[in-house]
Amino acid sequence: MLTSVATLVFCAPGYPGGAGDAQPFVEKFATAAATISGWPAGSLTAVYDPTEQGGLAKLASPDAALAFVPYVFFFQHGAELHLTPLVQADVTGIGTQEHWTLVAKVGTAGPASLSGYTLLSGAGYAPDFVRHAALEGWPLPPDVRIQSTGQLLGALRRIAAGEPVVTLLDQTQAAALPTLPFSAQLKALTRSPPLPVAIVAVVNGRLQGTRAQSMRAGLLKMQHASDTDVLAQLHLHGFVLPQLPAAHAVGP
Repeated sequence: MLTSVATLVFCAPGYPGGAGDAQPFVEKFATAAATISGWPAGSLTAVYDPTEQGGLAKLASPDAALAFVPYVFFFQHGAELHLTPLVQADVTGIGTQEHWTLVAKVGTAGPASLSGYTLLSGAGYAPDFVRHAALEGWPLPPDVRIQSTGQLLGALRRIAAGEPVVTLLDQTQAAALPTLPFSAQLKALTRSPPLPVAIVAVVNGRLQGTRAQSMRAGLLKMQHASDTDVLAQLHLHGFVLPQLPAAHAVGP
């Protein structure tokens, strides 16, 4: 049973910034979301965690009613956490969907040539997402090691130097590739179909009926509210109804 005060858990593994940096902004967002949704003052709080394990721990709390997570996290953990999509984020400069790009050294061939390689990515904490969403149509050999890293520039240097490494980049990261001095040594092997960027979801049925409906309606109209700074501070343009790939509609 959900307590009278619900918590919105922001969890963004693989992205820069610590919990202390983001906390004031997510608290302001929660206040604005509750107000526009017609919830009583103080009935929605927010907490931010930049780590996978920290986010999972916070989402296990009985008062964790909502999760605001990257689609990578949703795909990896949606089933176990019983996450039901409420809305989808429209992220400034990206939109509601993005492509992921697998990058290797020039001369690398098809999937079989990556046997024994290591794949480094900010999404590396979510191997199911890497194999079955981002690279769904480009099957990696079973022995490819998938690892999480926040040092993508270092990973790209290793690729250019000829080490048995590849990296999976999100849309923003891939767009910056041509600016690298060694970009001529890099090659995009494949690109994912368009995938959602981020999801706001109900956690384990802890928000139901009119409360869930009012929160969805409120989030959908936030971009038209007067205080759009709340969205801008989180690099958001607004929200839309969920547009998940059919095969991923309720998580992996």
